[in-house]
Amino acid sequence: MKSLLFLVLISVCWAEPHPGNSSLEHERIVHIQENGPRLLVVAEQAKIFSHRGGNITLPCKFYHEHTSTAGSGTHKIRVKWTKLTYDYLKEVDVFVAMGHHRKSYGSYQGRVSLRESSENDASLIITNIMLEDYGRYKCEVIEGLEDDTAVVTLNLEGVVFPYSPRLGRYNLNFHDAQRACVEQDSVMASFDQLYDAWRSGLDWCNAGWLSDGSVQYPITKPREPCGGKNTVPGVRNYGFWDKDKSRYDVFCFTSNFNGESVFFTPPS
Repeated sequence: MKSLLFLVLISVCWAEPHPGNSSLEHERIVHIQENGPRLLVVAEQAKIFSHRGGNITLPCKFYHEHTSTAGSGTHKIRVKWTKLTYDYLKEVDVFVAMGHHRKSYGSYQGRVSLRESSENDASLIITNIMLEDYGRYKCEVIEGLEDDTAVVTLNLEGVVFPYSPRLGRYNLNFHDAQRACVEQDSVMASFDQLYDAWRSGLDWCNAGWLSDGSVQYPITKPREPCGGKNTVPGVRNYGFWDKDKSRYDVFCFTSNFNGESVFFTPPS
């Protein structure tokens, strides 16, 4: 009888939860397994080339991982195109589509639409290309809780040229430089455009503003007044400066409406 009582007491002790872990009695580990195909967004080309006044299509298609058609989802497809800034910290809205609803933004109004050559085609058509359209674009497709993106770069054929006012070199702050390029039927050049121009042989010793707010200049033939003759060729980078107080020249970019070559003679 004593042995039986002892066993019962031991069983009760083992069954009683630890005071510090009493909440574990109600906890459950739940494993959620996703069902259905995963959404994938792809761009057939990473770079598209055009010129001012031209029409282009930025490629973008979406698929489900286990099927080649878009009709297997149960949610409406939302397509959103944005333009990325140089540092990827900000996105500029370009176009949004969901069902029969369409909306374009800013300077893209009336110039953008979806190609929609098939159910899974989210490619963006841009007409009457402007200088400001140059840059990287993100195609985002959203279906229910799933989404994916692809990035396409729009490059413009044209020319980069240095510019300084007739007052002399280094007289432009960043905002003056922007206006000066517009007055020359151009926009401020990006680093990629300046780099491509340097690879094509552009050599200029004066530092100038670029569209990202940096100050740089291209050198193909190193020499003493331009960083030293023992330095290597390249794009010299002065870094980022105060856009209101700092003064330099500027590098501008322009493109002909026909995509033909254009030539500029820097002011003397």
